Amino acid sequence: MRASEVREAGRTAPRRSGAGRSDAADTRCRIIEATAALLQRQGYESTSVKAIAGAANASPSSVYHFFPGGKQELAIEAMRHGAAEFGELIAEGLASSPDPAEATAACALLLADTLRESDWTDGCPVAVTALETVGRVPGLQEAATEALTRWRSLVAAKLQESGIEPAAARSLAGTVISMLEGAELLSRVSGDDTPLRDAAVHLAQLVRASPRS
Repeated sequence: MRASEVREAGRTAPRRSGAGRSDAADTRCRIIEATAALLQRQGYESTSVKAIAGAANASPSSVYHFFPGGKQELAIEAMRHGAAEFGELIAEGLASSPDPAEATAACALLLADTLRESDWTDGCPVAVTALETVGRVPGLQEAATEALTRWRSLVAAKLQESGIEPAAARSLAGTVISMLEGAELLSRVSGDDTPLRDAAVHLAQLVRASPRS
């Protein structure tokens, strides 16, 4: 299945940013979205409140108004926001086919398309920030763990639908997420989506080879 077909098969209703929100809610949302994008591209240490305010078209005082805990509080919220969007991408891929092998491969294809379209900047919303803050910013580490657990659960549920035992499905789902994360890193560093497209092929083979009850 081509990536364009994956998107069509798993397409959800388009999001309308800002629709129906108050000015305050819209400003808060812009701040979170800007922070999520900056964390995804450059990590926690390189992201300042001033940079966030500029990217969100807001003032630094607005950032502190909505997030009195400063950058750390905002980063936790932004990571959860980015993780939820990444979860939607995984869910889109998983919903694209009743065949769990094809559906799992579709997740890699969608990630490849998204990464390429963003000029290799919009990869995993958790990895960069989580790795540079592990053991130092507990709230961020907890948010990253929540995200990885959620993504793994989405994949595991799809695998169980095909008759794979729950324990085996959870284990295999962890491998799927690990392969997606690793292939995404290789693609992002090299500026080439081949690692993710290779991952799609091998993920499908791995899922097809898994024993069913």
